[in-house]
Amino acid sequence: MAGLDDLTGGYRKFDRPGDHAIAKLAGRQHGVVAAWQLKPMGYSDSAIHRRAKAGRLHRLHRGVYAVGHRRLARRGRWMAAVLACGPEAVLSHRSAAALWELRPPASGPIDVTVPGRTRRGRAGIRVHNVRAMDPSDRATVDGIPVTSLHRTSLDYAEVAPEQQLRHALEEAERRELLDGRKLEELLARSPGRRGSRALREALAQLQGPAPWTQSELERRFLGLIREAGVAEPHCNVVIAGYVVDFFWPRQRLVIEVDGYHWHKTRRSFEGDRRKDTKLLLAGIRAMRVTQPRIEQDPRELIKEVSRLLSGGPAAEQGRADP
Repeated sequence: MAGLDDLTGGYRKFDRPGDHAIAKLAGRQHGVVAAWQLKPMGYSDSAIHRRAKAGRLHRLHRGVYAVGHRRLARRGRWMAAVLACGPEAVLSHRSAAALWELRPPASGPIDVTVPGRTRRGRAGIRVHNVRAMDPSDRATVDGIPVTSLHRTSLDYAEVAPEQQLRHALEEAERRELLDGRKLEELLARSPGRRGSRALREALAQLQGPAPWTQSELERRFLGLIREAGVAEPHCNVVIAGYVVDFFWPRQRLVIEVDGYHWHKTRRSFEGDRRKDTKLLLAGIRAMRVTQPRIEQDPRELIKEVSRLLSGGPAAEQGRADP
């Protein structure tokens, strides 16, 4: 089989080792490879350099390359960051929470934990050095080495605000991923960890089924409600034949969180108005909250919600349709 010539970038016969092995490795790793992986396969430093010079390998970090092109998806960038930190490195903290799909991907550097040695951070990578890592704290998600879900929860507790940590745990609970025994074992072998107390407190707040929120904007609004100490509503329940975002049965109050993406068309606008009318006919007040208010005016917004709840009718507790 013909391969690509190391010197010219053209094809020549009997290229040993050729680019097929690199492509195969990259295919398992979201399009990226590391020099420390290629050398045991027979590629010398000069062979790697020639391929980079010919434009077949594109340097992302020292010793880490994208194969064929630089246009990588997010998971390719995560994988490249892990490879840049060595064979024992794992994705962790905020980045691991995003890979486990517990939280949206965060902006800023990619979090990577490296056991057994001290490594300095690189451009775009936030390195967390640890003395050792228990084998049960390691996992692989979509081919990417990552902290286990429970270790991710502990690491995330060190860096996340209280409500974001609670949202992450609720998402794990909804997907039935949390194992109380494994969490207790993790906390027992992690004395003194900064996140231990925050994680225990957040776990203690998980009572009953986790609230079913459908968007990050809804989760942010729920976080504001909790931080203000306002009575927690029912989330995404059916009232008067419609799914509503938040419902306080005793006060017969519905709050709908309107993100622009879902409510920008005239058809959506008309549908929202019909929904509000049906709720009003059922004796339920409806308040609509926009994304700018949640982001730019949260204090005043919570004051208004509190006034509506305190002044609402103390009717018999309503009941959501099944």
